[in-house]
Amino acid sequence: MSELSVFDFKEKRLHMVGIGGSSMSGLARMLATEGFSVSGSDSQEGYALEGLRKMGIRVYAGHHPEAVSDAGLLIYSAAISPADPERLAARDAGIPQMERAVLLGQLMRGYENTACVCGTHGKTTLSSMLAQILLDLGRDPTVHIGGSLDRLGGGSRVGGRKYFVAEACEFNRSFLQMPPTLALITNIEADHLDCYRDLDDIEAAFAQFVDRLPRNGLSIGLADDLRVMRVMEKSGRPYQTMSLSGNADWTARDLRYGSAGCARFEACRKGVPAGRIELKVAGDFNALHALHALAGAAALGCEPEAACRSLSELIGVHRRFEFTGVVQGMRMYHDYGHNPAEMKSAVGVAAMQGRRVIAVMQPHTYSRVKGLFDDFLTCTRQAAITLVTDIFAAREADPGDIHSRMLVEGMRGSGIEAYLTPTFEDTEHWLLRHGREGDLVLTMGCGNINLLNDLMQKHWDDKQSALEGES
Repeated sequence: MSELSVFDFKEKRLHMVGIGGSSMSGLARMLATEGFSVSGSDSQEGYALEGLRKMGIRVYAGHHPEAVSDAGLLIYSAAISPADPERLAARDAGIPQMERAVLLGQLMRGYENTACVCGTHGKTTLSSMLAQILLDLGRDPTVHIGGSLDRLGGGSRVGGRKYFVAEACEFNRSFLQMPPTLALITNIEADHLDCYRDLDDIEAAFAQFVDRLPRNGLSIGLADDLRVMRVMEKSGRPYQTMSLSGNADWTARDLRYGSAGCARFEACRKGVPAGRIELKVAGDFNALHALHALAGAAALGCEPEAACRSLSELIGVHRRFEFTGVVQGMRMYHDYGHNPAEMKSAVGVAAMQGRRVIAVMQPHTYSRVKGLFDDFLTCTRQAAITLVTDIFAAREADPGDIHSRMLVEGMRGSGIEAYLTPTFEDTEHWLLRHGREGDLVLTMGCGNINLLNDLMQKHWDDKQSALEGES
């Protein structure tokens, strides 16, 4: 049987279930730009659906099986169950179905350079940095990332056929559908243990991904990560290494941090200066991503000094340590980090400002909390106070044997001042009652916790407007 191809449905409507997700909404934009007729649904309203409507794409909140009836192809994300009403309607109507990762892999074919950014965390920031370099240097890349970058006007763009920059996510082994010519590997750590047996199983999947490179393809990875090094060395393909501190092909010289935690350093290739980078985004991990992006850009033929200038102008990706406003004198930030390593890094950046840090954690998926439970208990140690909301279930059903209360109890046992604030209303009430002027409040998670920042800002702004009206 021949492979199902999205290009066979150019004259028919594509219906996308889960269209509000960061990747799916970006793919919808790309498909619409390429001339496909697109519609879709998501479980709830949000910014993504509003943006798609402005493009003329028909999108719905909730389940709408009737919307599938005249579609030629249904596209779904890995988070959508086969029992989803729209998927069932497509099955009953004999409408073929395609998983998101398969679609992305097909859209990438035919590009001269396909730069795929993979790793347990840091993918969106690194791919955004590489995309911005290519844009600033006039290379007209096609881009698909899992976040929103102002330079792109979102998370995707359709450009020329020479460069395609994409996030390569390991969840459900999705990245094994992609055809990389350049692989940038941030790290290999434990995560997504609902679809991997253990960390060795995760490493084996990364090895399969790197093996998808052509024999003359290139991988670039973190020299300090033993699993990354093992994967690159065993592949038999050319590879380069990078590190802020150790021996590597790409290194940072004279690395320093400003008062806001933003790094500045001289990037070196094999000990020879390649350009100076002065970042506007904070954290040692962003310094590492910038060095990694520089190495990737150089591999794609970009002039290093020009690439360094581009990196120095990056203002960051939305939902990545993003400043969202001031509420009752508290500076509000949000970060997409959803596993303990990412949360620890985000809290570390917050602590660099010298303020009292209140970390608000929305744990994501029951399987992740169970699999990484001990790591969650200490990842916010640099914060003065930690608030924990209910677990965001996402694609999972509540197994009944794990709860945020268990995290709070474990945190307290580890010497962390932690409180359970199950709902957004509970969390807002706690912050307004106990927060102080000058505090830094950092909400963390890849569910809908970012909406708490929006709600608190709206409530505060409405209150101030009412007071001004009375005066």
